[in-house]
Amino acid sequence: MTADTAPRIRPALRPVPDAEIVAFLNLEARLADEGRYSEWEALWADDDDRVEYRVPIHPEDNPRTTLAYINDNRRRIKSRVAQLNTGNRHSQTPPSVMRRVVSNSEVIDVETDAGGDIVTVESNFAVFEYRIRQRFWAGRVIHTVRRSPDGPWLIRKIVHLIDAGGPVETLAFLI
Repeated sequence: MTADTAPRIRPALRPVPDAEIVAFLNLEARLADEGRYSEWEALWADDDDRVEYRVPIHPEDNPRTTLAYINDNRRRIKSRVAQLNTGNRHSQTPPSVMRRVVSNSEVIDVETDAGGDIVTVESNFAVFEYRIRQRFWAGRVIHTVRRSPDGPWLIRKIVHLIDAGGPVETLAFLI
């Protein structure tokens, strides 16, 4: 069989996230863009020991054994937001003006536990940052969201920057 006669293999089609999850991901991006840090933090689950906000250097890195640009648990997220809310971050004086685009979202996993459905969505993203000069950040983001009766809660956000293996400028903002 030659390459011309080999059967084409189509990747499995995954469902598009429902409107509630898409709206939640858009809200998370908008709050980060607008520097509404306390509201952004309020999107995170409080009682889940799986809470994680991470920007690894390489996608396959083990968070327990490898350094990352960001590797926060729930307590560290709270601390990061408190620091951002002071306005006393030299690397963000003046603060960055940001806009991000989240697109090509796909559900990659759905599981159910006692707290409700847990939906994992992968999306492409682009962040446009202007502070003294314009910078561009891009990659793939994985959001894991717990759906509960009182609304969705963010459990995990893992950001894979396309240029993470090279020199990366300061991430003194919410990526």
